Amino acid sequence: MPRLSSRSYHHGDLRAELLRRAEATLAGAGVDGLSLRQLARDTGVSHAAPSRHFKDKQALLDALTVAGFERLGANFEKAAASGTFLERLRAMARTYLRFAIDNPELLALMFARKNSPVPAIEAAAARAFTVPIDMVADGQARGEVVEGEARRICLSAVAALQGLAAILGSGLVDAGEADSLFDEMVGHMLDGLRPRR
Repeated sequence: MPRLSSRSYHHGDLRAELLRRAEATLAGAGVDGLSLRQLARDTGVSHAAPSRHFKDKQALLDALTVAGFERLGANFEKAAASGTFLERLRAMARTYLRFAIDNPELLALMFARKNSPVPAIEAAAARAFTVPIDMVADGQARGEVVEGEARRICLSAVAALQGLAAILGSGLVDAGEADSLFDEMVGHMLDGLRPRR
């Protein structure tokens, strides 16, 4: 597990610092490796200090999930900022794949639904996927995408990208094949999205 500097936390935004350290711990040790007490020790604050921001570990996990969706949504917005429909779609697909490969533990947490829905998580997820859903709907309006519910079309694309990320992350295929596999998958996806004449 990667260890962060153990220097004491002195001032500023303790909540943001706890989330930053929690995400690093999540990446290295998974959900089971996270504890509020250890975060307090790593941050150099009293063991009670994190409870001012997170009532328990689940609240911390929920906050990490919201932050993950917010970051993914911001990345989608950048990817969709300019270009043709196909260029923006390709850029968003690459963005999602990169996020999935770089943050496998966070992504697993983001899509875990073990407990009852948390409104903040549901809202953050909806905001994150608004960009690709709206883009598909716009493509449909211009006759570039097959008819159907835009949300379900996006869900199919996300499932394919997540599957590719899992395959690449498993070492099942050589990392050098990532770009060609991505290009082939996006090509198949785009062929499937084109309206049938």
